[in-house]
Amino acid sequence: MDAVCRAIDRLSTVVGVVAAWLLAPLVIALCYEVVARYVFNAPTIWAYELAYLLTGSGWMLGMAYALSRGAHIRIDVVYLQLSPRKRALVDLFAYVVLLLPFLIWVTEKLDDRAIEAFRSGERTGQSAWNPPIWPFRAMFFVSFAVLTLQVAAETIRAAGTLLGRPVERR
Repeated sequence: MDAVCRAIDRLSTVVGVVAAWLLAPLVIALCYEVVARYVFNAPTIWAYELAYLLTGSGWMLGMAYALSRGAHIRIDVVYLQLSPRKRALVDLFAYVVLLLPFLIWVTEKLDDRAIEAFRSGERTGQSAWNPPIWPFRAMFFVSFAVLTLQVAAETIRAAGTLLGRPVERR
């Protein structure tokens, strides 16, 4: 199980790095828009839409990475007072009963939406640029699929702690 968790952690890290690199074109596009709009009085038709699509994609792709690093918000005042076994029990309950069923359902629906957007040629409809929406819906699907895998790895870690065989984090 250590190897499975390490592989999922590596995947989450790779996807997290991709999410971080989405900031570069986002900053470039916004800087270009500001200069075009305020210096040359020639605003673009694409910068706003590209900015919100890249921002959303970056946040979504970063979810699994944040979970793998323990960076998601939780109520630490209560959680940190618990023993490691009780924390693992809380995590196991939250992951198996609440989070995994929801993530599996959402991932399945996002897959359907991305495929349908590709088949229909659906576009964003938010600006004159109006790009196809399927690449961004596919990115949302990928982000939730990787998050689901990361939650599975965290579930294995919690179960290992409860069984007295903790799975180490890199």
